[in-house]
Amino acid sequence: MNGEIGQVLELDMVQCIVLGLCAVMVGISKTGIPGVGILCVPLFAWVLPARTSVGVALGILILADVFSASYYRRHAEWRFIRRLLPAAFVGIVAGYFSLKYVDDEQLQPVIGVIVLIMLAVEFWQNRSGDKDQPVLKQAWFTLAMGFCAGVTTMMANAAGPVMMLYLLSMRLPKKEFVGTAAWFFFVINWIKVPFSVNLGLMTRDTIKLDLFMLPCIAAGALAGIYLLKKIPQHAFVFSVRILTVIAAVKLIFW
Repeated sequence: MNGEIGQVLELDMVQCIVLGLCAVMVGISKTGIPGVGILCVPLFAWVLPARTSVGVALGILILADVFSASYYRRHAEWRFIRRLLPAAFVGIVAGYFSLKYVDDEQLQPVIGVIVLIMLAVEFWQNRSGDKDQPVLKQAWFTLAMGFCAGVTTMMANAAGPVMMLYLLSMRLPKKEFVGTAAWFFFVINWIKVPFSVNLGLMTRDTIKLDLFMLPCIAAGALAGIYLLKKIPQHAFVFSVRILTVIAAVKLIFW
C-alpha cells in the first residue's frame, strides 16, 4: 500500500497530462454538461494504482463540487435532494461494507443495466405524452435511485448516470438540473470522506495531487458555465440522455 501511495507524486508527463484532462472534464461536467466526465474513472485507474485512483478522483470531485455548488447555489431544488439523501446514505454505508466482499467490477454492470431499463421507461413515457410519469415519480423509484447512487459513489465514484437519470425523470430546467446535482454530490461526497480515509483511499499524498490539479478543475468549471449558457434546453436534455446511455454501457462493458 505504501508503495502505491508513494507513486502518486512521482508522475511522468503523460500521467500529468491525463490527470489534468480528467480534472478539466470533471469541472465541465459539474458546472455545464453532466456526464462529460464519464471517461475519467477508467482514465484515473489507467494512470494511477487502483485504490489510489479512487481517492484522487474523490478529491477532484469535491473540489469541483465547490465551484458548482457555489455558482448554482440559488438553483438547487432541495426537495429532490432531501428525498434522495437518506437512501443515498444507506447506500454509502452498504458500499463501504460491500468493499470487503464485492468489488466495483462486479457491481457496475448491475447498475448499468438498471439505468438503461429505467432510462427506457423514462423515454417511453416522454414519447407517450404521460406528463405525470406514474412509475418514475413513485417513492420506490426515489429510494432505489438514492440507494444505487450511494452504493456506486462509495465503491467507484460512478453515481453520475444514476443521478442524471433521476433528474431527467423530474424534468428540471437545465440550471436547476445542474444545481440540484451539484448540491447533492457536494453533500454526499463529503459524507464519503471519513469512510474513504478509513479505507486508506484518501491520504495526504492524494490530497496534494488533488490540489495540484485545482487550476485544471477551475478551467473546466468556467468552461462548463459558459457551455451551459449557450446550449438550448432541448439540446441539453438530449445530450444528457445520450451521455447517460454511454455511461450505463460503460458500466456494463468497461
